[in-house]
Amino acid sequence: MASTTSAPAQLAHTMTREERKVLAGTLVGTTIEWYDFFIYAQAAAFILATHFFNPAGEQNATLGQVVAWASLGISFLFRPLGAIVAGHIGDKYGRKITLVMTLFGMGAATTLIGLLPTYEQIGIAAPIILLVLRILQGFSAGGEWGGAALMSVEHAPANKRGFFGAYPQIGVPLGVLMATLFMFGLSTILTPEQFEAWGWRVPFLFSIVLIFVGWLIRRSVDESPVFLEMRQRAKESSAPLGQLFRTNSPQVILAALIFAANNAAGYLVIAFFASYGTKALGMSRPETLIATLVGGVGWLIFTMFGGWISDKIGRKLTFQIGYGIIILWAIPMWWMLNTASLPLFAAAILILTIGLGPSYGPQSAMYAEMFPARVRYSGVSIGYALGSIIGGAFAPMIAQLLLNRTGAAWTIGLYISLISLVSFIAVSFVKKSDQGKDLHVAEVHQEYVRAHPDEIVPPVAGEPETTAPARIRRH
Repeated sequence: MASTTSAPAQLAHTMTREERKVLAGTLVGTTIEWYDFFIYAQAAAFILATHFFNPAGEQNATLGQVVAWASLGISFLFRPLGAIVAGHIGDKYGRKITLVMTLFGMGAATTLIGLLPTYEQIGIAAPIILLVLRILQGFSAGGEWGGAALMSVEHAPANKRGFFGAYPQIGVPLGVLMATLFMFGLSTILTPEQFEAWGWRVPFLFSIVLIFVGWLIRRSVDESPVFLEMRQRAKESSAPLGQLFRTNSPQVILAALIFAANNAAGYLVIAFFASYGTKALGMSRPETLIATLVGGVGWLIFTMFGGWISDKIGRKLTFQIGYGIIILWAIPMWWMLNTASLPLFAAAILILTIGLGPSYGPQSAMYAEMFPARVRYSGVSIGYALGSIIGGAFAPMIAQLLLNRTGAAWTIGLYISLISLVSFIAVSFVKKSDQGKDLHVAEVHQEYVRAHPDEIVPPVAGEPETTAPARIRRH
């Protein structure tokens, strides 16, 4: 079906006030929620093993760290459930309400972690409650990304979907930067004893401020145009989730495999490299956090570039370039990291982000174009969540186990190269014809047009009535 906007109009497109509000809402919301998620990842790198998993750490320091990494990964197992619930609500009632719900769920869990007594204070209850709150974080994150991605892409002109869709994507590197800056500031200002005693709690407690800011921004954003049109067609009563698994299971699996490697490599940047530099190489905590900041800046820049360039050269090719870089760099980078020199350590991470950006920036647009509108929220959310489990959920833990078992850090690079090869192959199966296609559901649209002729806006002068879908009045 032809697009509702003519090609000349798309080329002359100027971003509207509402589009800017949408991009701001998706960017701020995803940044806040990923800040919450990454604060836990960095706390797992530095503090959780000693404060919440004491018995494992007392027997074996590296075992304690493995358990801390496992606690990071366990929440990913609940992301598909969050994606299923949020996807169903998003497809049936709207993207906006789901985004607000997930924002509050994530923020509440993060704030409570900052108030949680340690193992030394309340014993085994401490790690149990910590894991429950971590599960709530995972449940909320599972529904967050899909809504943000579709809010941005569904508002975009067809020839700028990659660029618009990169905005929720850069919430990840921005979240990394916020979390790392907070940890760096506290590590610099406080003594090690103060940081261990109470300083690590401050970034968690700050989340309550971010929740309020995110809510103020998101409440002012209008609902997605595609979803508004679908609501008017009164076709959402069919179960979106059931339809997804009946007709679009291959796309869900493909989406998961496409994301797996980026998520695995990304969590090395987010948390593992800092822990490795501090505990294995003897670098100071501020040094490794500076290197993570450099990586976060590079990730942000190359993610925006990846979204933009995917509109020019194609999303599939952009992904393939990104994964090709990761495959080639994942093993050699360890020789630079192992110098324990801050400039070389940071440069190794920065070079990795050159591959991370192109294999992440176009994801929102690619996923949106892979699924039909009625199951799009469910499809992209569940595909993303499953990819997180395959990829990043236990990537830091697997990396730590490989390091403990072999003593050779380059084996971690081999693991990243292999999973990147899988994602490279998966993205090669995406149809080029998906890019730029109409995101509406053609057959449902025509049904609505026939049933509600009084609600159709007359076609624009010069637009062929036989090919252009009729425009439906908003109420």
